[in-house]
Amino acid sequence: MKFDLLKTSSKSAARRGRLHTAHGVIETPIFMPVGTVGSVKAVRPDLLKTELNAQIILGNTFHLYLRPGHKQIEQLGGLHKFMNWPGPILTDSGGFQVFSLAKLRKMSEDGVTFQSPIDGSTHHITPEFSTQIQHSLDATITMAFDECTPYPATHDVARTSMELSMRWAKRSRDAFVARQGYGQFGIQQGSLYEDLRRESTQKLTDIGFEGYAIGGLAVGEPSEELHHAIPMAASMLPEDKPRYLMGVGYPSDIIKAVMAGVDMFDCVLPTRNARNGSAFTCEGVIKVGHSEHKLSELPLDPTCTCHTCTTYTRAYLHHLHKTDEILGHMLLTHHNLHFYINLAQTLRDAIEADTLEEVAQQLLESYR
Repeated sequence: MKFDLLKTSSKSAARRGRLHTAHGVIETPIFMPVGTVGSVKAVRPDLLKTELNAQIILGNTFHLYLRPGHKQIEQLGGLHKFMNWPGPILTDSGGFQVFSLAKLRKMSEDGVTFQSPIDGSTHHITPEFSTQIQHSLDATITMAFDECTPYPATHDVARTSMELSMRWAKRSRDAFVARQGYGQFGIQQGSLYEDLRRESTQKLTDIGFEGYAIGGLAVGEPSEELHHAIPMAASMLPEDKPRYLMGVGYPSDIIKAVMAGVDMFDCVLPTRNARNGSAFTCEGVIKVGHSEHKLSELPLDPTCTCHTCTTYTRAYLHHLHKTDEILGHMLLTHHNLHFYINLAQTLRDAIEADTLEEVAQQLLESYR
């Protein structure tokens, strides 16, 4: 796996890059749709590629391990073949989902024992097993197993959590089987503490990964703290490797993070919010269930070129939402993903033209 840094902004830390993988080239900055169980909810995989121009999607190691099982997917030719998605796939390590179980899990130095939320069965995941699962899925980019530090956390708690994640990162790396065009990312931890983030970064770079992620953010901290932590954390990561901000976020968060030097993003917001009737537009969020849209013949977003906006009215989308029709979920999801993926394209173009600061300011003002 090879990362080319093509251009940097003259007025910010923003970067334009290109990541070469076994399953295709990824132009950065990039937004990655989330396909939790081998499916980006309410979107056909072929449309992700042909109409939405998605370059890479995510799979969820935890959920795919529980159902249908990583060995079954491996037997069927890997996740790409299983879901008929030819492009790159990034799989998380399963750590975030395991730790979100709270009362259903027990942690030790070796790994985590947890009860399945599906049937109550007991499972044990270690850094080595997490890496093995991701190999069975044939993930293009695998993630090191880590503990997602809770928020809020004292300095001592954050240090203990970070140091465990770094030991697990080394074990994940030792279990990783290197192949041409494939890679593994280490995950920086340390909560909101600069010294811990710096120490974590040093430990990860000493191990050596194909890319580096910023973990442990967007877990409940106020937006002011998030926007302070992102540039602090990103500035520590190696310049010659891709930087991935996990689980973030709103369009304004992504814009600010790109200006801080982040290259890759994922978030469930565009798909989850679509199923709840919320659409991201150039003028902010529209809730199609509101009565003001009942007779509106306007598109969701007059500036948008997606299939939903060029074909259907707000009135029709309002009706689909009120009747809980599956088509409504599909059309709003299509639009929201188009919005996010097109936002990344706009930011890439602006970095190339060295106009990012002006473009970002216009976008941030319009999204308010």
